[in-house]
Formats: sequence, C-alpha cells, structure tokens
Amino acid sequence: MSDTLFTGPPAEIAPGAVHLPGWLPPERQAALVERCREWAAGPAGMLRHTMPRGGRMSVAMTSLGWFWRPYTYERTLPDGTPVRPFPAELGALAARAVEAAYGAPPAPGTPPYDVALVNFYDADARMGMHQDRDEAALEPVVSLSLGDTCVFRFGNTETRTRPYTDVELRSGDLFVFGGPSRLAYHGVPRTRPGTAPPALGLTGRLNITLRASGLAADPAP
Repeated sequence: MSDTLFTGPPAEIAPGAVHLPGWLPPERQAALVERCREWAAGPAGMLRHTMPRGGRMSVAMTSLGWFWRPYTYERTLPDGTPVRPFPAELGALAARAVEAAYGAPPAPGTPPYDVALVNFYDADARMGMHQDRDEAALEPVVSLSLGDTCVFRFGNTETRTRPYTDVELRSGDLFVFGGPSRLAYHGVPRTRPGTAPPALGLTGRLNITLRASGLAADPAP
C-alpha cells in the first residue's frame, strides 16, 4: 500500500512543475522530521553559507551525499571530513515523488538521486530567487515541505523577476520541477510562523530538496 495521502488534487504550476498538496501523511512527516534532526547533528551541523558577494544566507542547511556550497558540490566538509552518505530511503522517496508528479518513475539508466539538501527556515529566513544549476544532470528537483507553511515563488527560466506564481506550501506538500521548468528561478519570500502541525513538535520550516548531481561517484582529487 502506498504511503501517499492526497489532501488536494495535483496542480501544474508551469510545464513540468507540479504541486501535490498533502503528499506525505502525518506519520511520514513526523518520521522525516526526526531523521532531519539526526542529519543536522552530523559533523558539520547546520550551516549558513556565505555567498560570493559576502552576504550570508538566512537559511541554515546540511548536505547529504555531496556537500553543497555556493556554487559547487564537494565530497568533503569544510573541516576535511567526508560528507554524510545519501540515504537510500531518500532515493526511494525521490523515485516515488517523480512517479506521483509525472505518472512514471525515473527512466532506467538516468542519473540517480544522490544529493539531499536539508534547509531550515526560522521565522526570519528567506531564500532569494535562484536557479538550481550546479548539477551536471537535469533530472527533476524534488522538494518536500515540513513544518511551517511558506510562500514558494516559482518563476521563469530567463529572469528573477515576473512572470512568477506564488504557491503556498504546507507541511506534507510535494513540489517537483523538471523538463522545461527544471532551470526556472524560484525562492521563498516568506514563511508563516506558527503554522506547523503541533504533532510535529517543530518550530519553523524544514525543506528537503532531492537532486541528481550527475557527478562521478569518486571524483579525482
């Protein structure tokens, strides 16, 4: 039996960009929150990266599979220790998410999902408009929301400005974007503090973003 539970119909926000409200049932949400706490307690913890122009991200982040820093992937953390492995459970979750969004799982032979970015938003955190273009593969990006509701701004592939569509992502929602929307600009202009389901015991918002890096498993030093 599938562990998915829809509380609303899927909505295509743009070609290849699909919002599936309530995709994760409450018990799966709670389990993922606990897993995020485990991952956040890893060697590097949750980091707020400094951008190339000197600004510091307001969103705290931990990486699994590959360590992301602006704008590249590495196999080691800033202190030289290996990044934590990509959990197989997240690879399976990504495959189910792609199938739920598009009606078919990732095709055999496509680059595997091997990166997870776990982002934490407190009441003041924001994410500016950006493209996910640091990967060598262009498999769909899978985004899962836990905790507080956010306003997710999904734009176009040419500019950070209009046209864009604002979508409310609530706890348990799935958002997948690939195909012609894979390189669309997107961001989070605000969250709605205090809207997390009380049973999660979470203050703030967690976002798990799953990607296929398309990078070699053992890159040359």
